[in-house]
Amino acid sequence: MSSIHFIGGEKGGVGKSMTSRLLAQYYIDRETPFLGFDSDASHGTFSRFYGEFASSVIVAEDDSLDGIIEACESQPDHDLIVDLAAQTSTRLGEWIEEADVFGLFSELGYTVYLWHVMDDGADSVDLLARVLSRYPQPELRFVVVQNLGRGSNFSELHDSKPYQEAMARGAYLFELGKLNPKLAHKVDFANASFWAAANNRDLMNMAERQRVRVWLRNNYGQLDKLLANE
Repeated sequence: MSSIHFIGGEKGGVGKSMTSRLLAQYYIDRETPFLGFDSDASHGTFSRFYGEFASSVIVAEDDSLDGIIEACESQPDHDLIVDLAAQTSTRLGEWIEEADVFGLFSELGYTVYLWHVMDDGADSVDLLARVLSRYPQPELRFVVVQNLGRGSNFSELHDSKPYQEAMARGAYLFELGKLNPKLAHKVDFANASFWAAANNRDLMNMAERQRVRVWLRNNYGQLDKLLANE
């Protein structure tokens, strides 16, 4: 069974593209075939770093979104990663509901993961509540991502009703570790993949490469657990 990952959160700047890039690098390192879709028309961060694997998708156009379904049908041995730009959830939800897209994915043998990437603000909790309300389908797998690079106190999240509901629905709590800001900045300005950041001596010194390796290893351990039961 293949899987499709919608990496969302609706709010800008919470780390959706970093999460997509991490998952892409995980698939590359695990030698798992995948296809990526980047819905950010203005920045295209995901496709900028993993252009060999990612193509653009225009959320406002059904024909463009339908390309995701076509990819599932034509390459069923590939997992899919869809990096969702901020403020795209309403239009995406309309597309999903109009064509019963989740039902179609189920028919095609895909497991659907909905990733909600969060900072430690109250608005991220409110947005989680909206996602849970909009998608009640029991077959969906929710992943709640608390990004330690965008907040350090997630106690309000853990005490909230949306979080408790997510856990009751079998959601997985993913803790995206904080990558040293100076190092993350250096990776971004070099347009480098995480593999390059962990291995390219011309890009990073030894200590920097080691920090990236440790960050990847810690996150990969969580991804192994998340995807183990597919």
